[in-house]
Parts: sequence; structure tokens; C-alpha cells
Amino acid sequence: MIIIDYKDTRPIYEQIVEKFKTMILKGILKPDEQMPSVRNLAMELSINPNTIQKAYAELERQGYIYVVKGRGNFVAESDRLLDNRMSDLKEAVKEKAIEALEYGVSLEELIVLLRELDT
Repeated sequence: MIIIDYKDTRPIYEQIVEKFKTMILKGILKPDEQMPSVRNLAMELSINPNTIQKAYAELERQGYIYVVKGRGNFVAESDRLLDNRMSDLKEAVKEKAIEALEYGVSLEELIVLLRELDT
């Protein structure tokens, strides 16, 4: 499910946050599905439970999960999150396209590159 890359310069909790965000946005984890318990995930990954708790707190802050007192953490509705992520991705592509145009890449070349991705 989650694999920690110890060569990654990012803190472990950030890696966990990113992996869960990806699984939620891709629909691997469904809305209202219960997240693994802090204790079980910490044992599975052989890391401190405080690290998992920090990751879950960040996921909750960003709106990816919600807490039910006494029951655990659950996946939030992801439609709005996916829309936000798509907007962010489109903006990032737009920024890179502008940069490429500034460096002399033609619009036609950009279109060809994008079409190659669609195959």
C-alpha cells in the first residue's frame, strides 16, 4: 500500500500524505472508507505512530480525511478535491508552456508533445 523512500529528502510524514492524497484522488480509497489505524499503519511501516498522526492531521487539514471521534479517520468526499487538483495541474501546465514558449519552443511543438502524451 504505502512504501517509504528513505532516499527521498522529504520528511516521512510528507511522503505518507502524498501517497494517501494520490490514492484518494485516483479513487483507490473511496469516500467514507476507513483509513488504517495509526497504530496498525505505524507497525506496518515500522515507523513512529506520531509520524502517522502528523500525516493524518495534515490530510485532515487539507480536507482529504475527516475524524469520527472514537471510530477513526475516514476518507472525505473527493470530487471537490479532484477538481482543485485538476485546476492546479492545468495551471502548472500553462506555466510550463509559457516558459517553453519564452525559450523558443514553438506552439506547434508543444501541441505535438501534448498529443504524444495522449497515445
